[in-house]
Amino acid sequence: MRALISVSDKTGIVDLAKALHALGVSLISTGGTAKLLAQQGLPVTEVAEVTGFPEMLDGRVKTLHPKVHGGLLARRDTPEHMAALQAHGIDTIDLLIVNLYPFEATVAKPGCTLADAIENIDIGGPAMVRSAAKNWKDVGIVTDASQYADVIAELKASGKLSDKLRFALSVAAFNRISQYDGAISNYLSSVNFEAEKLSETYVPERAQFSGQFNEQYVKVQDLRYGENSHQQAAWYRDLAPAAGSLATGVQLQGKELSYNNIADADAAWECVKSFDSSACVIVKHANPCGVAVGANPLESYSKAFQTDPTSAFGGIIAFNRPVDKAAAEAVSKQFVEVLMAPDFSAEALEVFKSKVNVRLMKIPLPAHYVDMRNALETKRVGSGLLLQSADNHELAMADLKIVTIKQPTPEELNDLLFAWKVAKFVKSNAIVFCKNGMTMGVGAGQMSRLDSARIASIKAEAAKLSLQHTVVASDAFFPFRDGLDVVVDAGATCVVQPGGSMRDQEVIDAANEHGVAMVLTGVRHFRH
Repeated sequence: MRALISVSDKTGIVDLAKALHALGVSLISTGGTAKLLAQQGLPVTEVAEVTGFPEMLDGRVKTLHPKVHGGLLARRDTPEHMAALQAHGIDTIDLLIVNLYPFEATVAKPGCTLADAIENIDIGGPAMVRSAAKNWKDVGIVTDASQYADVIAELKASGKLSDKLRFALSVAAFNRISQYDGAISNYLSSVNFEAEKLSETYVPERAQFSGQFNEQYVKVQDLRYGENSHQQAAWYRDLAPAAGSLATGVQLQGKELSYNNIADADAAWECVKSFDSSACVIVKHANPCGVAVGANPLESYSKAFQTDPTSAFGGIIAFNRPVDKAAAEAVSKQFVEVLMAPDFSAEALEVFKSKVNVRLMKIPLPAHYVDMRNALETKRVGSGLLLQSADNHELAMADLKIVTIKQPTPEELNDLLFAWKVAKFVKSNAIVFCKNGMTMGVGAGQMSRLDSARIASIKAEAAKLSLQHTVVASDAFFPFRDGLDVVVDAGATCVVQPGGSMRDQEVIDAANEHGVAMVLTGVRHFRH
């Protein structure tokens, strides 16, 4: 058996080569990899010796040769192929270990020049990978260090790779080539090329959205059905999911997640991890129906549940702190579909052991919220895709513009920031009443902002919560004063909204007339 090794990332390659040599595999290699293996005392034949042609053009041409591709592509079960190899003095290559030039890492560096980007476009590597992957019945193609152990294990066990492993390696190889080519296309089609600036040090300006958008995802699991039972569905994750994102979670117990579970869980998780203090979010049908901060998970849950106990039934619950026994016992008294947290104590897990259908998700959180947010958001439309930067705007106290005679109290300002954060995760039109770090009434997804305001009041009344001296957040401006009138009549004494309406002054005058405080953010949070 002959193996050709040509890797850019040399992690684990020496140990792999030693294991192959111990199994009697002949080693062929290129450039720096060959030198590394020789330094380790391994017998290795350089590709130039195999091809009879030296590496040239600064290494751009070294494996693009019939003695390489013929050895990879020849079908061992086709006499004509084998005769052709013999006639031209070509030996078969049975195992190819390749990883590609680090194009993605190169272009991700600040100040990457166009010259550096172009030089890190691998040509020979992808060509060999495609040849080996196409001929998977006869050739094993290894493109990632995570595959090394399985390859060695099978070679040790039977002296060859199984059809199943070779096919799996081939699929992984074509996936890697697809990812690589997509990254190159994304980069090059985002470059605003200026010929007059072209030089070895030229760092091109890049458009935020490339001329062609290539995105890659890996399937996490097939789902029983989609949003409705007659629809088919599957769950995919990013190639490199951000730490602290839903896709990095581990299900500890419970039934298989459904399409709607995942969608609602994401809404709850994205909301709860935006809070610095201990928080709980309860979501139903993609909308927060209860959000609160507290001294601990039990307090934050108890407050969040009070907002809308009816909607909380069968909801999705998320904590941004580990769930302890006290919180678990409180949550276990209601019907919950999914419960998420950075961790669960042993006692909390014991509480839910008997509730075998409750889905428990553990999602460790990194230290900083900004490290775990999606940079882009997508939405499918007919034969197309809408792509936008994610709504990651964080409102600070200094951003607030007070426009009324009445000034908010310090307590109102804190609740105002809390309410604004919640409103960002409520479907538009969104109206959110809050007080003392908890939601008191949520109006979501109505065609009229006025109706959302009325529904929020109705929800609070049903939950027996007083809206007196609450603050209200509106995700977009009040187009008329009537929406403001409704929330003030319900008991609000402070309102936060983006502003920007032609009738802003009319709404501000109405706030002064009512004797309430109004604060403008200059930023809206539509969420459709």
